[in-house]
Formats: sequence, structure tokens, C-alpha cells
Amino acid sequence: MKQASSVEQIMRNVVLALLPVCGFAVYHFGISALALMATTTLVCVLTEQLFTRLSGKPSTISDYSAVITGLLLALTLPPAFPLWMAALSGFFAISLGKMLFGGLGFNPFNPALIGRAFATAAFPEASSTWTQAGLPERFSEFLPSTLALPFTTPASVDAYTTATPLGDWKFGDVHAPAWDLFTGMTPGSLGETSALIILLAGLYLIARRMLDWRIPAAVLGGAFVTAALFYAVDPDHFPTPWFVLLSGGMMLGAVFMASDMSSSPVTPAGVWIYGLLIGFLAVIIRFFGGLPEGVMYAILLGNAMVPLIERYTQPRTYGKRGRRGV
Repeated sequence: MKQASSVEQIMRNVVLALLPVCGFAVYHFGISALALMATTTLVCVLTEQLFTRLSGKPSTISDYSAVITGLLLALTLPPAFPLWMAALSGFFAISLGKMLFGGLGFNPFNPALIGRAFATAAFPEASSTWTQAGLPERFSEFLPSTLALPFTTPASVDAYTTATPLGDWKFGDVHAPAWDLFTGMTPGSLGETSALIILLAGLYLIARRMLDWRIPAAVLGGAFVTAALFYAVDPDHFPTPWFVLLSGGMMLGAVFMASDMSSSPVTPAGVWIYGLLIGFLAVIIRFFGGLPEGVMYAILLGNAMVPLIERYTQPRTYGKRGRRGV
């Protein structure tokens, strides 16, 4: 009972930390962003309730983990993402990413990223259509594709589309100003635009001792060092390490996703190896992959490596000889 209460307290504080990030997304992109977050969150909660009922287990929606999954999933999606697609993504985030493995504490992968991976695979065009920020009518009108009917082609949003800073760099060699990336005055997914707000949210959780600071520090440190090495070799071809840290989903992934308690290591050395690996992979995928972003894949690969990392970083039992984890 004490453990459950502790989990609920942590999850509730994570929700509180996410609220400023969500609020900035609504300010940035308007009512379409609000509808997207409401849809994914509601579907995630209802899906978890459905699966607990079908399995005959007590309801677990009061632990706030489904709410966090819904909010994080929405924050990884483009502002104009159709709501019916978001609903399907939320369903698969909980069903495949969480309940299939037995619920909270048993999922080896971050459920929100499972939902995002599903969206990328099932709806590639909608998942890579980015919308201009700060449109004057954003608080009174939905973006044209938001309310598209299920299994229909979304309305054209050509008049609203733009490229993200990562896309501009990857395909046009255009580098957004660092200050714009830091403050969030750029297009992108709902949660990847303001590094400042995400950092403040992370500091709040660290101050409350509800976030292992070593994981985001290792992710950002690994990404910075990797990017700095490439930049030192060829500064005309590769972006600065600050651009790498502040653009795309690096901050959101490092603070809120890589640090997921169920899918990250618990050994002291393991958390550093895990975080550094994610930071390294994210940069490699960005620099040499076909897509401009690589944080989602880097975290999922890091999640997959957790059992191996924990096996070889278990502290040796006093008086026992042999390899760690054996």
C-alpha cells in the first residue's frame, strides 16, 4: 500500500511538471493542440480501464500513468495530426506498450514511444506534416486536418505547413538560431519546441526527488560529446552540439521518456551507460539516417538494452567471485 501511494505521488508530480509544457503547446498551436492532448489522454485512460476490466484486475487509472502516456504521446505528434489517428495511436500505446506486458512496472518499452512508433508506421505522411506556430486564428479555428473523418484523406494543410529546424538543417543546411530553439519559437511537435520549459519541468522533478537526474544528464551529455566530435571534424557539414541538444525531441526525450521508471535501469553504473547510449544513438541516427529525428528510436533501442545493461552492471555480491550478473 505504501509503494502504490509512492507511485501515485510520483506520477501526479510528473503530470504537474508536464502541464507547463502542454500549456505552451496550446499557446503555440491553439485549440488543435488542446484537442490532440485531450484525445490521446482520454483514449489511453479508457484503454487501460478496458484491459483491467477484461483481465479481472482492479482499475489502475488512479496511478496517473495512463494520463502521462497520453500527454507524452500527444507531445510527440504534429499539431495538425488527425484526432482519429491520435486515438488509434493512444490505443496501441497502452495495449501494446503497457498492458500486453502486464501493466505498470512490467513494460520494457516506453508506452508513449510505442504509440508514436505506431503512428509513424501507420500514418507516415500525417506524422511528418508540420504546422506553422503562432497562427492568428489558432484559438478560434481547428487546423483543417484535425477533424478529418476516420479512414479518409485529411484536408490539405499546405497553406499552414512548414519545416522543423531539424528538417531545415537535414535537407536545406539551414541552422535555426539557438535562442529561438531554447525559448521555443520554432515549429515542431507539440512538446519539442521549448527547451527552456522542459528543463524547468525537469528541475522541478529533480528538486522533488522524483526524477533520477543521472539519466537526462547522461543522455544530453552523450549527445553533446558525440555531436561535438563530429562538429570538430567537419563544422561545415555537421551542426553545433548546442543545436543538437536544443532541437527536435532531445530535451523531451531526455527528461520525460528516457527516465521512465519501468523501462530504464536501476543500477548506478547502468543508468549512465543507458543514458550515454541513447544520446550517442540519437545523434548517429540524426546525422546518418534518412529521417531528421532519431530520439524515439534511440530511446526504444536503449529500452531494449536495459536487461543486458543491468546484467553486467549489477554490483558484485560481497565475497562472490566471477563476472557480474553471472
